[in-house]
Amino acid sequence: MSTATRSLTLGATIARSKDGYVGQFSQFSGLYVRELLRTFRNPFVIVITLVQPFMWLAFFGGIFSTLPTAELDTFLLHAPPGTGYLSFLLPGVLSTGMMSIGMFGAMSTIQDKRFGFMKRILITPTSKATVYLAKALGSATRGLVQIPVMIAAATAFGVTLHGGPLGWAAWIVGLTCLGLGFSALFLAITASSTDWQTPGVVSNFITMPLMFASGAMFPASIYPGWMRAIADVNPVGFSANLARSVLTYGQFTGTDLTYLGYLALFAVVMIGIGTLLASKYLKVE
Repeated sequence: MSTATRSLTLGATIARSKDGYVGQFSQFSGLYVRELLRTFRNPFVIVITLVQPFMWLAFFGGIFSTLPTAELDTFLLHAPPGTGYLSFLLPGVLSTGMMSIGMFGAMSTIQDKRFGFMKRILITPTSKATVYLAKALGSATRGLVQIPVMIAAATAFGVTLHGGPLGWAAWIVGLTCLGLGFSALFLAITASSTDWQTPGVVSNFITMPLMFASGAMFPASIYPGWMRAIADVNPVGFSANLARSVLTYGQFTGTDLTYLGYLALFAVVMIGIGTLLASKYLKVE
């Protein structure tokens, strides 16, 4: 094959890759694997990801561990006798953990911009949407790492977990949707930024009110009216309620299916909006 022929063939391949599904999927896969490798090769990220929700369970749950279980269930949790606060708290901690994990994806994006990787990847046929989606899925996957650790910790604290395979599968899918939705949101907000402080500021601004106005830490029934209004549309609360129904009560009902549908819709909407914004505003400097 002559040099001219090889050049034409290479040019045609690049042109097809630029617009073709196969080309973008291959690049998406490579970027997604890179996100996973960056996570699992950094022991500090792994330790923080695993220890932070465990600390919530240990310290925040310990505050209420001295209260009589019967009184706690009746007056605070409004749950069946013997439920206990740790059983109530575990689903909430996992849900809030999936909410905040998107901050790491946003920080990773800014790091790629500052150290030149983003500039190199964007001069290839890789689209901005592909980079964005790989980052969002990588962040959500990172959050799922904490699930087995939290379950083991809860079991060690004496929490009894219930539910069948269908309920557990629905719960994990719901957590994945929650993580994808918030990862997409954080990445979209910070798409045009190169400032290291931006992800942390954005994360604190979003996660704190949504965490406390969700029913993740306390029942929404004890909230004032304006906080209940937020909890009624808060995806963190839907995720926590779905998990409590499965893990604490061993049920998976039509209401829980509605929760799962809401979380899936949240993920789709956030990814759709984020992809449009990233395609337009994702920049290196």
